[in-house]
Amino acid sequence: MRMSSRFLQIHTLTNYPASLLNRDDAGFAKRMPFGGGVRTRISSQCLKRHWRVYDGENSLKSIDAPESVRSRVAFDRFVVEPLVKQGVERNVAVLAAQKIVAKVFGSEAKQEKADKQRGKKKSDQDASSGSKTAATPQVTVLGKPELDYLCQLALDAITAAKGIPAQVEKEIDRLTDEKELKNNLKALKPGSLEAGLGAALFGRMVTGDILSRTDAAIHVAHAMTVHSQMAESDYFTAIDDLIREEGEQGSGHINASELTSGLFYGYVVVDVNGLLANLGDNRTLAGDVVERLVHIVSTVSPGAKKGSTAPYAYSHLVLAEGGSAQPRTLQNAFIEPVRTAGNLVHNTYAAIQQHLADLDAMYGKNERRAHAGLATDGLFEEKMTLTELAAWTKDQVLE
Repeated sequence: MRMSSRFLQIHTLTNYPASLLNRDDAGFAKRMPFGGGVRTRISSQCLKRHWRVYDGENSLKSIDAPESVRSRVAFDRFVVEPLVKQGVERNVAVLAAQKIVAKVFGSEAKQEKADKQRGKKKSDQDASSGSKTAATPQVTVLGKPELDYLCQLALDAITAAKGIPAQVEKEIDRLTDEKELKNNLKALKPGSLEAGLGAALFGRMVTGDILSRTDAAIHVAHAMTVHSQMAESDYFTAIDDLIREEGEQGSGHINASELTSGLFYGYVVVDVNGLLANLGDNRTLAGDVVERLVHIVSTVSPGAKKGSTAPYAYSHLVLAEGGSAQPRTLQNAFIEPVRTAGNLVHNTYAAIQQHLADLDAMYGKNERRAHAGLATDGLFEEKMTLTELAAWTKDQVLE
């Protein structure tokens, strides 16, 4: 039996007409100098966000696995609210959640040190506190199993303290010895995806020592056009219908925004061993994730200005590779921007074929390849439908 692949690589080519897929802080299309020209770019954060929240056929959200909660108000939603529904007074529930937030993210020790430097006593701090929320300063990523555990911990402390606010904090201190809390979170049911599916796939950073850091198993590159940027300033007006009826020109607003078009190269790497580790060695689940991922990266479009540009497209090419050698991008096939004269897509196919041939000649062919594509007969290797390619990629994990 052939060994499963150590890495899976998914390369895509997707063409978008007039659109504004990913904007910078000034409202312009994101861009990046590369090789012989400036390229239009879609950030990896933008791509991952759309893939994570996509809720259609073959979505990651439809997998039967605990979710990751990415929010500043996760403790309000999944700790405070459940406690209130169980009859706990809201101010006590918030106090307990705030205390747990401080424990989990290491902010309590930092606050005590800062207060000590300012000569502020803890009693003064308690007297001045009165926040009605347990929101965190930054967006956090926690798994539903972690939040459920912390909610139960808060309930245990409140019950032991008989709901007395001053005693609740002491009970949480008693129940949340740092080493014990860290071990308890790590010891959640094996394979339970304590950090949630999103964190298992795309990773999470942590600022304290309690939560476990999760390294991303799916690595996503910024998508860039294979050619130099093609952009146009789109002048537009908003017409005031009522003013126009009175005989005036009716222009109530005049502005301009940037539109671009382009053929984007996308690149995704799946660290199969890392994926299995993050999924509790559940190879069936890992195969399901990879199969869905092939569908998602080729059919789910990012995009702003949806109402005025309808930025929806499917990939012209999806090329999958499986192997054990270190992955390598094919973006370098486009160091010299692809010629837009003639057929841009076919020119790009030729550039990829030549680059693959050069890589194979220098390093040897270390990967198994298959593809799905439009007008690719006689090109690349082993042509399939997208559904067949997704199943082929899944097999690279299961074998």
